[in-house]
Amino acid sequence: MNLLENISLAFASLRAGKMRALLTMLGIIIGVGSVIAIVTLGDSLTGSLTSSMSTFGVNNIMVNIQERGNESDGPGGGRGGGGTGGGSAVIQESDQITMEMIEGLMQTYPDELAAVSLTQNAGTGQIQDGRLYANISIAGANNGYKDANNIELLDGRFISDIDVRAGRNVAVISDRARAAIFGSGVDPLEQEIRVYTADQILTYLVIGVYKYEATAFFGTAASEDVRTDLYIPVTTAKRLAGTGESYQNLTVTTAPGADARAMVRSIESYFDRHYQNNTRFTVSAMSMESMLGTMTTMLSTVQIAIGAIAAISLLVGGIGVMNIMLVSVTERTREIGTRKALGARNSAIRLQFVVESMIICLIGGIIGILLGLGMGAGGSMLLGFPAEASITIILIAVAFSMLIGVFFGYYPANKASKLDPIEALRYE
Repeated sequence: MNLLENISLAFASLRAGKMRALLTMLGIIIGVGSVIAIVTLGDSLTGSLTSSMSTFGVNNIMVNIQERGNESDGPGGGRGGGGTGGGSAVIQESDQITMEMIEGLMQTYPDELAAVSLTQNAGTGQIQDGRLYANISIAGANNGYKDANNIELLDGRFISDIDVRAGRNVAVISDRARAAIFGSGVDPLEQEIRVYTADQILTYLVIGVYKYEATAFFGTAASEDVRTDLYIPVTTAKRLAGTGESYQNLTVTTAPGADARAMVRSIESYFDRHYQNNTRFTVSAMSMESMLGTMTTMLSTVQIAIGAIAAISLLVGGIGVMNIMLVSVTERTREIGTRKALGARNSAIRLQFVVESMIICLIGGIIGILLGLGMGAGGSMLLGFPAEASITIILIAVAFSMLIGVFFGYYPANKASKLDPIEALRYE
C-alpha cells in the first residue's frame, strides 16, 4: 500500500467517525490556535509600540536629575535615567540643570549633538470662541522640541529661540484645534485665541499649525473632545506654571551618524563635573534606542512565556491522539490480521497508522491556525493595533502539528504492526 492509499484510508476512517475525530483534534486546535493568537497579539503590540516610540526619535537621549544612591547602570550604558521618583529628597532650584549648563553641553559636543529639547507642562484648558471650543494641554517648548518629537508643521512656523528668550505670548495649535475654532477656509495665523484655564483667561497669537498624530495608547474620546497640545515658548510656560528658570529633565538629539549610546556616557561625564559638589543629586542619561530595545525584549519574553503555557494544551492534544489511535488499533484488529495474513509487512501496517495520526493532527493544526489568526486579528482590532501574523510561526505550527502526529501516533502504530496475525484474526 503506497502513501496515497494510506492517506485515502485515513480520510475514510475520519469520515466514519466524524465526531470522534473532531473531539480528538480539539486539543490540537486549542493549542495551535492559542499559540498563533498570542504570537499575533504580541507581534502587533510590539510593532505598535516600536512605531509609537520611534516617533519620539531613536536618536534622542533622555537626561534627568537623579538622586545619588540610585545610580545602577542601565541598559543604555548610563545610570538608567530613573529620575527621582523613588527617592525622598526634594529637588531644589539649585539642584536643577541651568541654561548655562545646557549651552555648555552644546558647545562641548557641537558635532555630535543636533539639538536640545526643553519642555514645561503648564496645565490644561480650552480654546473658546463663543460656542466653539477645543480641549488643549498647554505645553512649553523650544525650537529643538520640534525635531526631537517629529512635529510636522502644516502652516506657519514653530517656537523660535527669539520667542523663548523674549517669553512671547505666541502659540502653535494642532490641525484639530484649528478645525474646531476657525473651521475651513480661515487662516488662523496672526490671529489671537483665548485659552480658558481653571483660574485665568490667556491670550495668544497663533504662529503655526501642526499635524496631530493620534497614538494607539491613548483614549477613544469623541473627535471634538480630543485633547491636543498647545505649544507656547518654554519660558512663557514656566512663568505660567510658576516654576524657576532651570530644568529637571531635557532631551538631547544626536546628530546623524553619531553614536547615541556612546553619547550617553559623554553627557553624564559632562554633568558629573557640574554636580561633583552636589551630595544629593547627579544627572543620568538614557538613549531612546536602548529604552525601546529593553521594552521590546521584555514584551518578547512575556510573549514566549505565555505562548509556552498555551502550548501545554498541545501535549494534552497529543495524548488524546495517542488514546484514540490505541482505540482505533483495537477496533481494527481483525483488519490488521487480514492484511498481515495477505502478506502486509510490519512497516506497511505501521505507516498506515502513523499517516492517520498525522492527518488528524494536520487537520487540527490547520483549523487551529485559522482560529488563532481570527482571534489574533480580533484582539488586535479591539486593542487598536494593526494585526501582524507571523508566517514563520504559522509554518512552525503546521510542522509541530505533524510532529505531534508522528510522536504520539508511533506507539499505537508500532503496537499494531507487532500483532500476531493468527491472534488478530481470532479477535472478537
